Amino acid sequence: MNIGVILLVVHVILALGIITLILLQRGKGASEGATFGGGASTVFGASGSSNFLSKTTAILATGFFINSLALAYLAANREEAVNIVDTIEETIEAPAENLDGEIPVPVEAEESDVPPAE
Repeated sequence: MNIGVILLVVHVILALGIITLILLQRGKGASEGATFGGGASTVFGASGSSNFLSKTTAILATGFFINSLALAYLAANREEAVNIVDTIEETIEAPAENLDGEIPVPVEAEESDVPPAE
């Protein structure tokens, strides 16, 4: 497998992880509601969830940043430059050949093959 494809898959996984962790975090205003009895039972404790989630988000964001730099480096230092205009020009200039090495000639439709106009 190509290293670029692996980095792209890792990039998507990191992005989805960051999105998920950000959506799981509570905003700053959510702590006021917890003082009136709304946040008594939490999995991570009173402030443990915010520390765990923000540290994990920071780790994933750092990985995303490093992965972005690696992808940019790979894109800038390709052995063959990928330019869509050059690719189209090469495709147009190259003759279409079949397996026998002959250039195919378009077949004209006979009068019986054409349906009558209505």
